[in-house]
Amino acid sequence: MESSSEEELEEDFPGHEWITPQSSIRAAYQSQTEKGIRKICSELLDLKDAIENLCGNMQSKYHAFLRISDEVVEAEQELIELQKHVSAQGILVQDLMSGVCRELEMWQKYCKDERVEEKDLETELNEILSYDAQDSKVSFLDKIDILLAEHKTEETLIALETEEKKYIATDDSGKELDAEISAHKTAILKRKSILEDQLVRYSEQPSLSITELRKSLSGLIKIGKGSLAHQVLLKAYGSRLQKNVEAFVLTCKIYTETYSATLSRLVFSAISKVSKESSTLFGDSPMNLNRIIQWAEYEIETFARLVKENSPLPESASALRSACICIQTSLTHCSYLESYGLKFSNLLMVLLHPYVEEVLDLNFRMMSRKIVDSAKNDDILIPTSQEGSRLSSATAPSIVLTSSGKKFMSIVNDVLDQVTPMTIVHFGGTILNKFAQLFDKYVETLIKVLPGTSEDDNLLESKEPIEFKAESDAQQIQLIGTAYTVADELLPAAISKFFDVQTEKKGTGGSGEGLGSGSIYSIEYKEWKRNLQHSLDKLRDYFCLQYILSFIYLEGKSRLDARMYLELKTDDLLWEADPSPSLPFQVIPFL
Repeated sequence: MESSSEEELEEDFPGHEWITPQSSIRAAYQSQTEKGIRKICSELLDLKDAIENLCGNMQSKYHAFLRISDEVVEAEQELIELQKHVSAQGILVQDLMSGVCRELEMWQKYCKDERVEEKDLETELNEILSYDAQDSKVSFLDKIDILLAEHKTEETLIALETEEKKYIATDDSGKELDAEISAHKTAILKRKSILEDQLVRYSEQPSLSITELRKSLSGLIKIGKGSLAHQVLLKAYGSRLQKNVEAFVLTCKIYTETYSATLSRLVFSAISKVSKESSTLFGDSPMNLNRIIQWAEYEIETFARLVKENSPLPESASALRSACICIQTSLTHCSYLESYGLKFSNLLMVLLHPYVEEVLDLNFRMMSRKIVDSAKNDDILIPTSQEGSRLSSATAPSIVLTSSGKKFMSIVNDVLDQVTPMTIVHFGGTILNKFAQLFDKYVETLIKVLPGTSEDDNLLESKEPIEFKAESDAQQIQLIGTAYTVADELLPAAISKFFDVQTEKKGTGGSGEGLGSGSIYSIEYKEWKRNLQHSLDKLRDYFCLQYILSFIYLEGKSRLDARMYLELKTDDLLWEADPSPSLPFQVIPFL
């Protein structure tokens, strides 16, 4: 059935001479014996050897091509030397002709047949003078060749400008033939091309000073190669910047916090210099401005990559300091470049935003671990009690911070010391949210430090061992008072500069457009304060719940029930004329 279907296909679709029919393929390879397989393997090995021979021939021919290219360069140098030699010989021939003319004049005086000799002399002199007139263009071209061979670019430019002015005047007078003008123009264009190559090679020298570079670029502009001159300018400054950056990158590990600022200064200083040089040499051109922008964007991308590659460990404090300095200096440079029509702030933030976010996230994770450790090993300093009551310290006029609270504020202040104004503008919202999360983690750790309803509950709540437990009421109130002091006074006072920057920006007409979701504009003080209050509510609710449960239940038995209050016959109920809550319950409303 299959063979019949194949025959039908061959009838429906007639074969072409460049397509092998399926029947021929099957007839040729129908017998898959060991002999046939070996034959195929032998053919494949032959094909492999042929390919290797072909690759070897190509490689040898490639080396021969490189050798011939080197020989062509040497031949070109020899040709230039030969041109210099021919020009020198031409000068000698002209001097010889002048000497011959003087000899003819002297010979004329002693000739007897004055008329005949005078006529022949005048004819010969006229021929010589007409040849000199016709050969003036050739002499000029020979002079240009000599100047080019000696790499005297300035003199060559002056000679070409003078000749072009003369050429224009001659062309306007109509005395020259069109063929001669066209040939002379073609010869000048060839010399200009040689001069262009010399100026470009000279401009690409790494040791060339800025003054010499300007002269070379001005020369390219004079011969009508302004676009090429602008490209050479960008390439020259790009190579200089790359050389400076490579030299500095070797020392980045030494300056872990300020290396990014130095890299920023190198890159944006080069962009500023290019913009000024372009405006001075080429004027303000949209095409040149677009070229500068493309070149600068590539350099900024390289700068962002180098900052990430040479950064300290992201979770270290030096990495956070370095990132903040990088944002501050780079955005300051970007604001300076905006006066030249170059806006790179958005591009810079797109490139650096993931890096800064990573550094902030890892640093705050490390801070969270430190806060947990400090709360586990807290030491509470309790003021001296005057009334002897177990909660008299809770009602003292001032709260003494525990070591965990001091540690928390020390961590917050360390971060604030590293944050720069530009970092606040672009990442202030993110940092404030992380502070709120950090405080919430601190509160959760305090909850674990407070005693629970039973030891089993505590084991379920915290898998990690906690060395410190706030057993007494005074210690518990001290921890809670520290948390409230931090949330209500210390932390808002510490981060006040964040909202001062926000208010200042809004007062000057600034907006949060284009700053991203992590900017200072993305968060409001009331909302942020509400998050802190939510964390405090969790701490207060947990404390009140545990205290009430511990008051009601003692050693697994209930101390209070409804019958006790109805019959009023128990030692636990001591009614007075004006019964009031116990002292712990009087303190709770003030928390």
